[in-house]
Amino acid sequence: MSTDKIKIAIGADHAGFEYKELLKSYLTDYEVKDFGTYSTQSVDYPDFAHPVASAVESGEYAFGILVCGSANGVAITANKHQQIRAAICWLNELAALARQHNNANVLCIPARFVSEDLAKEMATTFINTPFEGGRHEGRVGKISC
Repeated sequence: MSTDKIKIAIGADHAGFEYKELLKSYLTDYEVKDFGTYSTQSVDYPDFAHPVASAVESGEYAFGILVCGSANGVAITANKHQQIRAAICWLNELAALARQHNNANVLCIPARFVSEDLAKEMATTFINTPFEGGRHEGRVGKISC
């Protein structure tokens, strides 16, 4: 049995910095790589979303987690990468469905709209929920341009 931990790439802008730090401390069962930002000083979210998306797209990391105020900016940015399926989630059920039906590989969390406990719950659900495949496989196969 392998003792390798699932590798998670995480990043945030200034609005998501505190949640990113919280999630890093919470996700101790996984190997988490922090792609920044490293403070609450104002930054541009693409500078952190692109490296997280690239790390997942390359296959080096199984999943990505991106956090910003609304999650829209990081999701739009991450989804520019052909092999990324970034999902904005604000309910735990959405995190599960993003994995089950869409085989999402990047979770985007809107820090200004969810509690810390919900952010942790969604991260755990997202990482541990398998893709159902089946009828969803063909649909997911049509996503990339």
